[in-house]
Amino acid sequence: MNITQLIFSIFLGCTIAHLVLTCVMALFARHRVKYLAIAWIMGIFTFFYILTLPYAPGEEAHAGVMHPAMLAALMVIAFLQSVYPLSIPMPGYLQWGRMWRYASPAIAFLAFYGLAFLVGSKQVVIESWNDVRMNLLSSDLLMRFGMLITSFFYIANIFLLPRWLTHGEYPRYLYAYCFLLGLSAVFFLYIAIDYSPILIAVYSIILTLLNSYLCMRVLESMALELPRPVIIEVEEAPTDEQLRQSEDDFNEANLQRFQRMEYWMQKHPEQWTEPTFTRDILCRETGVNRHDMLQVVRSQGYNNVHDYINRYRIDELKRRISQGRITMLNECLDVGFGTVKTVRSCFLHHEGDTLDHFMQRSSRKS
Repeated sequence: MNITQLIFSIFLGCTIAHLVLTCVMALFARHRVKYLAIAWIMGIFTFFYILTLPYAPGEEAHAGVMHPAMLAALMVIAFLQSVYPLSIPMPGYLQWGRMWRYASPAIAFLAFYGLAFLVGSKQVVIESWNDVRMNLLSSDLLMRFGMLITSFFYIANIFLLPRWLTHGEYPRYLYAYCFLLGLSAVFFLYIAIDYSPILIAVYSIILTLLNSYLCMRVLESMALELPRPVIIEVEEAPTDEQLRQSEDDFNEANLQRFQRMEYWMQKHPEQWTEPTFTRDILCRETGVNRHDMLQVVRSQGYNNVHDYINRYRIDELKRRISQGRITMLNECLDVGFGTVKTVRSCFLHHEGDTLDHFMQRSSRKS
């Protein structure tokens, strides 16, 4: 595979990736309006990739210094990248009026340059920095510098996003994402000034990875809203004979073993509320080996055996907090957790809420 084929393959892969991201975000936007803005902008990136795919740069491609097409692409990309991170915590920022005003400098330069080209304005050919010095005062070059300065404005805003977001509670990953996004825009700025087809391909990979990361983190909030497995009271544990009879049915066998585990957990809270309680103890007490136990809990919606045990501990913790038996964070360790940090992470995982907020609400109710 030569360089030209490699670059085309990279562009094709980035196009497909953005198309998938657009479809996924559009699907979720039908149920949550907060995903609509990012779905639109992912769609714009997909549209740009589809348009440029037939003209994917080859090994011999050369656009010179400060090519107007590259500067126009830089301005558009910098504008989009300076807007869509804000669409996550602040959907109002993307109101049409404010968006058009924010985009007006880029629109003006694109309109003026396009109009000048249509009426026959001569485009300066710049192959080196010496050509820049020779044509420094030409209208064409001044217009290019204007697009470059406008791009600087949008790129600066990408780095300023974390400062704007400090007035509210926003995801911590957004701050690092904005910084990395700004660096990628600076990288494209370098490419727009001094063109390189290899660097264009590298930038496409970086942009696709950043956009994929953003979409996955945005969708994580929906994953936290998915229903969690609930504890169901089991009146009587399945007998060994019932387990043997269910062996021919995979699902039934898992259900029977799970009911045996549920019965034991509900009858022996004094054991699993101890920090020394482990998966091996549960295996020994229920007669289910480690391999089957992992298979059983996963069939019922748990990630692993520790996740299953912690479900009981979190449920007991909520009960004690609601009853007023636990009022301080260090008392949360009485249900079997080793550290307060572990309690907090498990509570957030199972309840989709922070332990501190739950304790505050419970204290106000009491």
